[in-house]
Amino acid sequence: MKEIFASGGLLARHLSGFEARSGQLQMAEAVAATLAAGEKGGAEGLRARVLLVEAETGIGKTLAYLIPALLSGQRVVVSTATINLQDQILNKEIPLIERVLGRSAAALCVKGRQNYLCLYRWNQYRSSPQLSLVEDADISRIKQWLEKTGSGDRSELSWLADGSLLWPKISAQSSQCLGSDCPDAASCFVNQLRKQAGSARLLIVNHHLFFSDLALRQAGFAEILPRYQVVIFDEAHHLEGVATQFFGKSFSQYQLLDLVTDIERQAEADLPSKSRDPIIAFARGLMPRLERFTLLFPAQRGRYPLAEVIAGNGSWAQEVEGLATGLEQLAKLLAAQAATGEVWNILSTRAAELEANLRHICLPPEKGEGDRFVHWYERRERTITLSATPVRIAEELEKTLYSSVQSCVMTSATLSAGGDFSYVKERLGLDATATTLQFHSPFDYERRTLLYVPEKDFPEPADASYNDRVCQRVLELLQISQGRALVLFTSLKAMEMMAEFLESRLSYPVLVQGRASRQALLARFKETTDSVLLAVASFWEGVDVPGDSLSCVIIDKLPFEVPSDPVIQARIQAITDGGGKPFFDFQVPRAILTLRQGVGRLMRAATDCGVIAIMDVRLFTKAYGRSFRASLPPSPVVRSLVDVRTFFEHKCD
Repeated sequence: MKEIFASGGLLARHLSGFEARSGQLQMAEAVAATLAAGEKGGAEGLRARVLLVEAETGIGKTLAYLIPALLSGQRVVVSTATINLQDQILNKEIPLIERVLGRSAAALCVKGRQNYLCLYRWNQYRSSPQLSLVEDADISRIKQWLEKTGSGDRSELSWLADGSLLWPKISAQSSQCLGSDCPDAASCFVNQLRKQAGSARLLIVNHHLFFSDLALRQAGFAEILPRYQVVIFDEAHHLEGVATQFFGKSFSQYQLLDLVTDIERQAEADLPSKSRDPIIAFARGLMPRLERFTLLFPAQRGRYPLAEVIAGNGSWAQEVEGLATGLEQLAKLLAAQAATGEVWNILSTRAAELEANLRHICLPPEKGEGDRFVHWYERRERTITLSATPVRIAEELEKTLYSSVQSCVMTSATLSAGGDFSYVKERLGLDATATTLQFHSPFDYERRTLLYVPEKDFPEPADASYNDRVCQRVLELLQISQGRALVLFTSLKAMEMMAEFLESRLSYPVLVQGRASRQALLARFKETTDSVLLAVASFWEGVDVPGDSLSCVIIDKLPFEVPSDPVIQARIQAITDGGGKPFFDFQVPRAILTLRQGVGRLMRAATDCGVIAIMDVRLFTKAYGRSFRASLPPSPVVRSLVDVRTFFEHKCD
């Protein structure tokens, strides 16, 4: 690794302006050692070697794991949380590595099946007599695209809207795949992708595809990914959240409506009226049962424990049983048509899975096995989704991940709280054998940044005067910084309140999340160097704006989650039942990791300069504030606007 990463090494010879970083070299050596040890241990059937690496901005962690991964000779899956990082790896890092090493990386990006067009469903849909004029126009453009595409990847259709109603009807959903019985199997885009994946040494995927594949393997089904020896998770702080989705069960109105629509279309195409009419009538007959069932749920939108609905409805079990029995009978009706084609077995399986999921979620056992899952529902504008989510994923990861690969590397800019990896290790089921490394950013935070926290008599967020005071103080900060700021909030309500306050008082452009697409907002924010961007949620990470456009990051309060989410509630209760302290063992570390992501938006390059402002005096008034402060970059702390103004005038002007 020294020959590649050290001063005067291969990277320095191929990359102008390359600066050797000790953290990058040490990380590369640690990854190489982990992969080598895992390969040796793999022959003995041992549990995966696990390496956790926290590498802050500026370390160059992507090259630090890609190069040893490619040199290992093993098949490696690199899993990321964002498309941006996938694109960076494929379009920037891999071509560089190929030049440096003088060999092909044999890398391939693999996406979920729903990202590829299904030729069979496409041909079926084109022959449908119920096409609107709008769909006709889209169909013509897709037809032209199919004459030249080699991948069938939706991302090539830049004109197709994100919320397109057409794409779900023609995409390669796993639940609707005919497999080897498909008349289009030979030219199937997914089958071609599988063949390419089989010869690739480096597979780039996202976390959702990886855990979908893992869950399918657990159930005895195969997905797109071939067998691999190593998995490297970048942006690994998302692992628990993503894995949780795939080790649970769900049932929604949309799933059943989608099944009925597919049954109708297939019956019209395949069956004589004698068989067709009873099946369509029975499938449609489930709709009144579904409607009656959904009326049992309160109209208020949001996520809530299912137990409250069950307790408030004396007819609950009867309504669930009625809908489940209907699905069971539908599955039998569909299976009876299997002689007509394999598609009827697939439709039957979908109906049976919906029935099993409905029973699993809605008729939970009183104690024992049911304690492993939290049962909840979410009401949105047009649908209700029911879920049974594992309270802990550690056991699932042990069974499906750590026992199936030789080596596992998890890396992110934020994995520790106060320098301690205990929280992440506990949530992901890692024991003392897992190796942890921490590399701080090489950026000069001490001379190029300030951390501003209001004075000690500034109100805490729970105080009645906080909202008025924080609006006025943020306005003053933005006037000092001359815009050029990202203002992050813990709630939509707080963001909208601040937007209303600033728009009539601030002379700089105010951009607000939700009023344009994320891509459009970030593009305008970068282009207009005096603008202010107000945002929540996803903007706490993944925003990469080096230079003058972003010279101030303001955070309204410490990002504690409101513990009303049923999954969070269940996890808090599980920690309490186990004798732990959920606030310190769970809520504080989660808030610290989120805060670190937000703070990390400021310094994206060594030449950046600016102020981090956290408008929450609990950093100093509460004992737990010490843990938060210990997790922040080594920026000098100031509590006066005079110091902020002086800093901008002398260092960041």
